[in-house]
Amino acid sequence: MKAMILAAGRGERMRPHTDHTPKPLLVAGDRRLIEHHLVALVAAGITDVIINHGHLGEQIEALLGDGARYGASIRYSREGGETLETGGGIVKALPLLGAEPFLVVNGDIWTDYPYARLRARGKDLAFLVLTDNPAHHPAGDFGLNDGRVIVDAATRLTFTGIAVYHPALFADCQPGRFPLAPLLRHAAARRQVGGEHYRGQWIDVGTPQRLAEVDAMLRARLGAT
Repeated sequence: MKAMILAAGRGERMRPHTDHTPKPLLVAGDRRLIEHHLVALVAAGITDVIINHGHLGEQIEALLGDGARYGASIRYSREGGETLETGGGIVKALPLLGAEPFLVVNGDIWTDYPYARLRARGKDLAFLVLTDNPAHHPAGDFGLNDGRVIVDAATRLTFTGIAVYHPALFADCQPGRFPLAPLLRHAAARRQVGGEHYRGQWIDVGTPQRLAEVDAMLRARLGAT
């Protein structure tokens, strides 16, 4: 299975940190956010990685290179100033991702999710990892019923930004800028999206405060070892 790390966002809420550094390169604990994902993916046996980038993307390539020092093989989908959003970014990268289901993870989260669990997923158009709603997103995104993601639900969970997608999900999409959420809602309404409720650690590192919290947590762990 191949993996794609989404790293093209501008990171407006993280300014001024992101004025000179792309958000996935911000430090949490002993490494950059994107490095946490690379290490976890390689540990799960997923070594073929595609990374899209836009804002200050040359810094990502300069740091990670071809991925060899992480035990990975990294290729890049360069968006430049196009700001393609999640859906458009994935479609642009499809030639690199191939014809089989692939894993996608947002580059601006931190989690202890075991990526190896997703290697067996791919029978549906999508498989989403959902989690309890954080304080900053109390309404959630999707419901979950017996392993199926549903759109209209009284109780909803938050989409973690971790998923497996089948290329067929994007079969009717045209290149360009568009969000992913409408595609997922449409597929879920047709019962073509599976999912799980993950109860481990997951943090959307979307603001300086949450970055500081993750950094402090990880540094405390390092100090305890």
